[in-house]
Amino acid sequence: MTERRGKSIHPESLRAKLRSHDDSISVEMALMLTEWMDEKAGGSEYSKDWVQTMAVEQGLAVDVIPPAPAGGWPDEVAALQSKVMQIAALAGKIAGTTAESLIDGRIDQSEKDALAELFRDARTMLHRAERNLYRA
Repeated sequence: MTERRGKSIHPESLRAKLRSHDDSISVEMALMLTEWMDEKAGGSEYSKDWVQTMAVEQGLAVDVIPPAPAGGWPDEVAALQSKVMQIAALAGKIAGTTAESLIDGRIDQSEKDALAELFRDARTMLHRAERNLYRA
């Protein structure tokens, strides 16, 4: 990473910055760490969590959207139609899961986790559909 980006930080200095509430790292360094974590096995699953956390603290929502195929879909209109159908199916799952979760008048952690995952899946699909819309 140092060779590619021309930036470096001593491991002990980085460790101190990450553990301290008084000291912080720059956004540039955070982005480099994100890139580094993306390259680690399994790292891409959590490398951008800090961005989502920072966004939530500012009242924003951030979703990780998988890239479109290079050059887009051969038929963006068909891709958009397919995603809209998938969004409708997700909406049905959200409604069903919510109804089942509320039967006892409370939502336990596993029910929250299931609903949160469905909400994220729906948002991701909506972002992807919007991308197809503008490419059509």
